[in-house]
Amino acid sequence: MDLTGRVWGTTSAEQSASYPCDQLVTARSEGWTRAVDVAAPPGLVFRWVRQLTVAPYSYDWIDFRGRKSPHALLPAMPDLSVGQPFLVFEIASFRTGEHITGLLPEAFARRHGQMAVSYTVRPHGEGSRLVVKVVAEAGGTVGRRLRRRLLACGDLVMMRKQLLTLEKLAEGVAGPEANAAAE
Repeated sequence: MDLTGRVWGTTSAEQSASYPCDQLVTARSEGWTRAVDVAAPPGLVFRWVRQLTVAPYSYDWIDFRGRKSPHALLPAMPDLSVGQPFLVFEIASFRTGEHITGLLPEAFARRHGQMAVSYTVRPHGEGSRLVVKVVAEAGGTVGRRLRRRLLACGDLVMMRKQLLTLEKLAEGVAGPEANAAAE
């Protein structure tokens, strides 16, 4: 695990790749990438990523005020739309089956600096690769740089749990029926 909080589970190619969130932060920025292999088809993994619009799937007692993230796919998810809440972000763009990209709302950006995220899903071997990139405004005062470093480390802990939870849930329902329904 990277001690700066910037990298977990990603290849060097994934770390240097371009993501939809890259263009959303206009200030000087740094990127944090995290990834996990999922033994489930991309369509099914994306359905779980969509559920991040209703629950965090990390440490629920912290991120969800003790409520439990759903451990089953919700049958009636609203259509994705720009501006829709997505974790602490608002959806800036999406491509069904491929990515959901969010931008930190202005009120939070004034306090923490500009930040954007892309959750991407792509085929990988017999399953999928779920790669997340966070782009965060770099620079600023010493205090802001320290807060960002602490945020990166804290976010890594929470996102690692989130990605492993999504992996487990997608793999748990990945059978012949789920594979057919997801494609």
